[in-house]
Amino acid sequence: MTPTTRLDVLTYRTGPSDLLPLVLLHAFPLDSRMWDDMAPLVAGARTVLAVDLPGLGRSAGLGTSAPSLDDAADAVAQTLTAVGLERAIVVGLSMGGYVALALLDRHPALVAGLGLLDTRSTADDDAARANRLRVAAELESSGTVDAVRPMATALLGESSRTLHPELVDRVGALIGQQSAAGVAWSQRAMAARPDRTAVLHQFEGPALVLVGDEDVAAPVAAAEHMVAALAASQLVVVPHAGHLTAIEDPDAVADAISELAGRADVEDQRARS
Repeated sequence: MTPTTRLDVLTYRTGPSDLLPLVLLHAFPLDSRMWDDMAPLVAGARTVLAVDLPGLGRSAGLGTSAPSLDDAADAVAQTLTAVGLERAIVVGLSMGGYVALALLDRHPALVAGLGLLDTRSTADDDAARANRLRVAAELESSGTVDAVRPMATALLGESSRTLHPELVDRVGALIGQQSAAGVAWSQRAMAARPDRTAVLHQFEGPALVLVGDEDVAAPVAAAEHMVAALAASQLVVVPHAGHLTAIEDPDAVADAISELAGRADVEDQRARS
């Protein structure tokens, strides 16, 4: 486990202890503010918080010589413990999904419900891994995030780019506020991640797999692969949305997460009785 690390936490709502808290893990190369539209829409009065992953948003980097999402997951676990959370519904989008899977693998007692949004459980293939390392090197060399600025367009679905072009500027602004070092670290950590499909086979709790039907980075087939590995999952395909569903259609994502949270509450209360 990494040395004690406290990541920055954005608390959207504080609720009663009898409802499981909801923890949101953001996409690359953004930070927890990507949840701003969606988080307030989650039904109920439960605690809802989002964590800035290492080196992004307001969280400091881990300073590890070999970037790893395992270290990121350990830092999330330490942070949740520090704020008094023992069990939570963990929802991650894209890179946040990779960290959620690492958290499930390394700290399974913490995960009472699992939401995997626009992500995949498999590792990068050789070409994707090489591209991540190339981009990381470019970020480090330039000291800027210029190498990932085009993602402001690429991560959004065609419908969003056409009907809501202002989202390109919003995503671009979030990207521009990240540190080059943090973005490079994240790229290297994602490139090194293993296939965690086997972890899904072991998880028996309530799960949600959600994907935009215009998602190119983690398409519907990747979502179906995860659903097949889970014991108690629901698949939600969001129409007219790309990779950033929580930004592109916050209502649909909030509805799906609310349903997951309800199932997780029932299972948690049953286990306690």
